[in-house]
Formats: sequence, C-alpha cells, structure tokens
Amino acid sequence: MPKLIVVNRDGEERAVEADSGLTVMEAIRDNGFDELLALCGGCCSCATCHVHVDPAFKDKLPAMSEDENDLLDSSDHRDESSRLSCQIKLTDDLDGLRVTISEED
Repeated sequence: MPKLIVVNRDGEERAVEADSGLTVMEAIRDNGFDELLALCGGCCSCATCHVHVDPAFKDKLPAMSEDENDLLDSSDHRDESSRLSCQIKLTDDLDGLRVTISEED
C-alpha cells in the first residue's frame, strides 16, 4: 500500500496510505482534504485537482496527455511540477510521493 505525502495550502504536511490503483486525487479526497475540489470526479475535464509534484518523482509519473496539458494551461498557478492528481495512479513505485495542493484559480 503506497504512502502519499500531501501538503495542504497552509503548508501542513500529512502522510496517508492508499490502495495501489487509486488515483492521487481519490487518495487525497478520501482522506479528508477538502481544499482539493475535484469537481469532475476524475474525468480529466476540469483542473480543480491540480497539484505540484515533488521533482524527485517526475520521471516515475506517466506521460502527460494533451487534455491534461490543455487543462493545466488554464491555471494561473501552473509550473514545471504541475499535474492533475486524477491522472496519476498510485503504484508501489510511487511510494512516498509528495504532492502539494495548488492554490485555487
């Protein structure tokens, strides 16, 4: 069961465990982080699950789709570590993944 480290908008860090196969968005939502809206429920049709991924994990993540890239372009807070958490499935290789919930647009 991979561990996910989540940093909220206040800078508070908390480790949570989630089943492999769940998305980062599901793990964050299911563990009581209310500031991650995830309005589309993980369909990659909004950018309300925007997170910043620790650069140490960049090469372990799946490639970004064109749809994800286009949605992130709508955010004023996008940077080189930006991803939509609904597009990252947790695996044992991602154990210890650290993400920071992006500021709301």
